[in-house]
Amino acid sequence: MKIISACLCGINCKYNGGNNLVPALKELAEKENALLVCPETMGGLPVPRSACEIKGGTGLDVIAGHARVTDTEGCDLTDYFLAGAYEVLTMAKKAGIDSAILKSRSPSCGAGKIYDGSFKSRLIDGDGVTSALLKLHDIQVITEADI
Repeated sequence: MKIISACLCGINCKYNGGNNLVPALKELAEKENALLVCPETMGGLPVPRSACEIKGGTGLDVIAGHARVTDTEGCDLTDYFLAGAYEVLTMAKKAGIDSAILKSRSPSCGAGKIYDGSFKSRLIDGDGVTSALLKLHDIQVITEADI
């Protein structure tokens, strides 16, 4: 069993109210009875919501308390991102999940590359908050871009 970002399976939970449907991942989710997650909504954020990025580092830095997740208006939404990440981790552990396919470049789900916090579409090396937390607990994380 896997975890897959809900937006990749056509669920309208993306920040702008849309989704990032990848038909092959929707089929995989149905075939494998995957757990679909949206850490941002699971943490209490609404749909739609303002775009967010990590300021001052990566998801690991957010977990360590050295960076924050802010939206385009400068509001600090870090607690929502952490709450959602820990909820996903709890689900993964209960279900015995050891791998996840998450949305690339997301401040929650990005793995390997995320936006730099400037809201200027600049990428840096690093993981989103949920991806970083899952990796810390030996859960393999890839994105739809890796498939």
